[in-house]
Amino acid sequence: MTQPTKRPVVPAAEEILGGYFQVLDHGFVSLVDYMGSDEDVERAARVSYGYGTRKKSATRGLVRYLRRHRHTTPTEMVELKFHCSMPMFVARQWIRHRTASVNEYSGRYSLMPLLFYTPDAGDFALQSQGNNQGREDDSADATLHKEAVRRWEAGRAGITEGYEWMLGEDVAREIARIDLPLSTYTQWYWKIDLHNLLHFLSLRVDPHAQWEIRAYAEVMAGMVKRVAPLTYEAWVDYDLLGHPMSRGELDALRALVQAGADGGLHARPGTSLDADELAARGLSPREIRELVAKLEPAPRPDFELDPEAMRSAEEVAGEMARAVPSIERNAGDQG
Repeated sequence: MTQPTKRPVVPAAEEILGGYFQVLDHGFVSLVDYMGSDEDVERAARVSYGYGTRKKSATRGLVRYLRRHRHTTPTEMVELKFHCSMPMFVARQWIRHRTASVNEYSGRYSLMPLLFYTPDAGDFALQSQGNNQGREDDSADATLHKEAVRRWEAGRAGITEGYEWMLGEDVAREIARIDLPLSTYTQWYWKIDLHNLLHFLSLRVDPHAQWEIRAYAEVMAGMVKRVAPLTYEAWVDYDLLGHPMSRGELDALRALVQAGADGGLHARPGTSLDADELAARGLSPREIRELVAKLEPAPRPDFELDPEAMRSAEEVAGEMARAVPSIERNAGDQG
């Protein structure tokens, strides 16, 4: 008979634990394990043993206070472990976040599953004219996408044939793999504490991040929502939808708004600031544009996951196994 665990568990997280959510055409993210929840953030902050004795409203208030005032160490007490598969170019961006424990699939030890990322027509775009490291918002011509896919497939067919030929000649796997393209899928186990995970997500769900890594970050944000919903809510409010203000920006707002004797905020009658007046307060043209953007209303993101979309570990493993080349020794070429 299975003994009940004494560890804190979150039913919403347990529902998706070990399930695989597809990302891109052949990628995935799975929440393998987690340690802790919102209550553990509170207990770490209070150094308390009174688990389960606090009201949810009190936990929420403390979690939001910690997030608002950047008290991060209690959030570091919660950890999440993921199994992820992504194209190599996404992995190279991802690994820049050096705050996680990572163990990646080894092409020296194991045969590489020959799965390659191909962007859909809707995600295929021309180089941005205003951003040297991004693409235009609109999709490129469908004919151009079709030709790009043809060229990708032709190149990958040659690379696949070369990889399989070298394996058949018993060339070392660490050498046979060296021409595999950045579109090849790799995978890893990735374990990180909640504080550093939220920092990763803040950068990678941002619209300026490359779309492909955003797709992974959005799924992982949905997993955080299930493990620590109060921390997730505070992260959305203070990090995603909140903005730091510079001295110049605050001076500009003070010129427009004043504190009233009733404890509220009131507009200063007849006061406005045009671009020249903002510049006179020390704001550069770019800072002025960014201040205006900060004041624009933003939609509240919702990274909700659909458990019905999960795939089983066995199904994913089967797909990976079918993509691994079978080694047929080229005996006829042996002397």
